[in-house]
Amino acid sequence: MPNIKITAGIIFAIFALYLSTITPTISIAWMLAILLLTIYLFAFEVVDVDEAAVTIMVILGLTSLPLIYTIMGLEEGLVDNNRLFDGFSSNAVMSIIAVMIIGAGLDKTGLMTKVATFILKNGGKSETKIIPIVSSTVGFISSFMQNVGAAALFIPVVSRISSKSGVPMSRLLMPMGFTAILGGTMTMVGSSPLILLNDLILTTNQGLSAENQMDTWSLFSVTPIGIALVATGIIYFMIAGKFVLPTQKEKKDTSVSAIEYFQKVYKIDYDLYEIRVPADSKLVGLKLDEIETISKVRVVALQDDKGNGIIGQDSVDRDTTIQPDTTIGVLTSRASVESFVSGFKLELLDKIEQFTDLLSTQNCGTAEVVIPPNSNLIGKTARDVWLRKTYGLAMVALHRNGETLKEGDGIRDIEFQSGDTIVAHTCWEDLERLQNNKDFIIVTSEYPKQEETRPEKVKWAGVFFGIALFLILFTDIKLSIALMTGALGMILTNVLKIEEAYRAVSWKTVFLLASLIPLGLAVSKTGTALWIAQETVAVVGDMAPWIILAAIAVLATFFTLVMSNVGATILLVPIAVNIAIQVGADPAIYALTVAIATSNSFLIPTHQVNALIMGPGGYKVADFIKAGGIMTILFLVVMLTMINIVF
Repeated sequence: MPNIKITAGIIFAIFALYLSTITPTISIAWMLAILLLTIYLFAFEVVDVDEAAVTIMVILGLTSLPLIYTIMGLEEGLVDNNRLFDGFSSNAVMSIIAVMIIGAGLDKTGLMTKVATFILKNGGKSETKIIPIVSSTVGFISSFMQNVGAAALFIPVVSRISSKSGVPMSRLLMPMGFTAILGGTMTMVGSSPLILLNDLILTTNQGLSAENQMDTWSLFSVTPIGIALVATGIIYFMIAGKFVLPTQKEKKDTSVSAIEYFQKVYKIDYDLYEIRVPADSKLVGLKLDEIETISKVRVVALQDDKGNGIIGQDSVDRDTTIQPDTTIGVLTSRASVESFVSGFKLELLDKIEQFTDLLSTQNCGTAEVVIPPNSNLIGKTARDVWLRKTYGLAMVALHRNGETLKEGDGIRDIEFQSGDTIVAHTCWEDLERLQNNKDFIIVTSEYPKQEETRPEKVKWAGVFFGIALFLILFTDIKLSIALMTGALGMILTNVLKIEEAYRAVSWKTVFLLASLIPLGLAVSKTGTALWIAQETVAVVGDMAPWIILAAIAVLATFFTLVMSNVGATILLVPIAVNIAIQVGADPAIYALTVAIATSNSFLIPTHQVNALIMGPGGYKVADFIKAGGIMTILFLVVMLTMINIVF
């Protein structure tokens, strides 16, 4: 991979040098070089996307130094330093923050559990009934909150529905995830590109003449298009789901006795065993860290000095030493436990005796946990965070990109990534504590627990959500102020504590969005967007208007597959606007086309929603290509058709 990145970097640099020979001004040449650098950083994941965005913002700011812009051959910097950080106070960024807090508040009231109950009541156990109910529900929710947040809320809901209906999650999660993305096109607050669009229009207007000034879009301007897209997605999976979804037929049992399920889904032939450690065993005096990986076993319970069983958070860890004449509980395969017992002269008991209560399914079991995009664990290993000791998660497998790594594969030394599924043995009380930890998404839902929700606050949550919606619909107040009113109301009425509100915000998304806004401004004000538009029109200008619009939609679709949808929107909106002006079309419609088309991200799991569902659904990249290829084409056809009908 490093060689690929280096090779790609050289190709991008050569291409930038070539472009500098055909551009009309030096400022456009430098701007194109920075655009190519942005695409390179995003497409090849040289650094995290938020780090890349901040890097580009800082580079643009540094060009305002007299020494720097003189060396570059410019008369001034590429962007006004006084406006470099405007993105952090922009309407779009504040709106996204408020939407995330509102979504967390609705979840805290237990509303999502009620949604699951409603779906089960009306959909029963029929896949053909459950898919449209789940998909339409998540599509509606995604229309007023971030689609990533809606998908994250619905993973436990779908898990609960799957376990009770017997329909495998692999046949429910992809329709849910795709519809969450589609639902984001139903209103101007459903996805980051649409939230950002009006700000980009205002920014782009600064570089346009008076007759080409664009009006901003209202909340429901895109609703007819979004409804058509959501309906298309639902109908697509109802008709073609049995052909394009994974054909996993076994029942997905996420109940407290889930070992058999994990054996089937992840091919983990593990079971619980109780082992006696004689005083003369070679195991005595060794630390768990010295035996687990080598022996391919996972110690989940043992006796302390007083003979009491210990398990869970703040008890067993890798530095725990094995004592003589003690008993340990291990989770491993039959072959591994036999090798372990014979190698260390241990005694394997026929059944669980010492830990009958401790290891009962009422107290503990095996669970699935997903790493979300905003998790603090990303880039860290299980060893780094002391996963078993700190969180009570004794990891036995790590599922990533369709591959399951097990004990003995060095899983505790692998850095976590967004979308990773951790298969772990845990106490239910430890798992329940993690429900409110934004570093994890708990997939396993059916276990003895008491929900930590605030159902008594559901009225307050509804009131302030309604107030926010009223302000959006019936006043001319800024979107960010309307949404922040709802978010603040939920905090002041204790629907959410302020600490929970902070945790609800994906700061990675905030910095990504805010840092890229100056890039869009620079592209527009340096004349780069106009030049690209002129060159594009020279190629397609004589073609039919719908072909030009389709070309822009396809270009936006490609960009969103290789970089963030936010980045693609910021790069392409100024270009699309200038193309529209060149061919005599409405620039606002061309800008809207870009913002909607950047949600057309189904072909590969690069979208955050797809990354989230990949692990719990057991999907492979091929599954996304199979189902997403057709969805991508349908998206383009329906979107372009509806845009021509509506506008």
